[in-house]
Amino acid sequence: EELWRKSRSEDTSWSSPIVVEQSTGPQVIVCGTNRVCGYDLESGRVVWECGGMSSNVVATPVYANGMLYVGSSYEKRVLMAMDIRGAEGDITDTSRVKWTRTRGTPYVPSMLLYENSLYFLSHYQNMLTRVDGASGIDAPGVIRLGGLGNIYASPVAADGHLFVTDLDGTTAVLTHSDVPRIVSLNKIDEPVSASLAIAGATLFIRGESHLYCIGKKSKR
Repeated sequence: EELWRKSRSEDTSWSSPIVVEQSTGPQVIVCGTNRVCGYDLESGRVVWECGGMSSNVVATPVYANGMLYVGSSYEKRVLMAMDIRGAEGDITDTSRVKWTRTRGTPYVPSMLLYENSLYFLSHYQNMLTRVDGASGIDAPGVIRLGGLGNIYASPVAADGHLFVTDLDGTTAVLTHSDVPRIVSLNKIDEPVSASLAIAGATLFIRGESHLYCIGKKSKR
């Protein structure tokens, strides 16, 4: 049974929606060319909206502690951090937008929010930026990922480390430290576009032709 339907005036959007819990109930967050919108999950009502994105939004938004982060880098570069707790109506250019950034913003890979640090790649290149999630201040800023080429997979993190995989199938493992550093480069022999998945101490990599499971071998 169809519960509700809302028309959207959008040219394109490749970004996956997310659901976030708010004091009034869960909201579906959808990024588009014209607007980022928060829909009430039960009724479909547009609770709040914000303009300023580029066309062809690909990166999925991330959310924690009331802060929503959205970014794109097609015909213009933009990254916005918004406090959406209790937001109503059009919040474009209001105090709800806590900070913005117009350099090094993501295109294909989504951002990673890990322990209050926001990581994102420049377009889909091997330039990783880390900023403080609350303020947007560089901490430490741009990190060149030597050994990697173009990147479509989103960065992931676990156990104090980041994992960034490029299109050639090379995964860089970085420390989540004051100054992140690459501790290893690991390559599989096929292209990788999909983001890595983590379950416990196991890492899954979906290559062009195979699915890889990476972890400790169990003793038999």
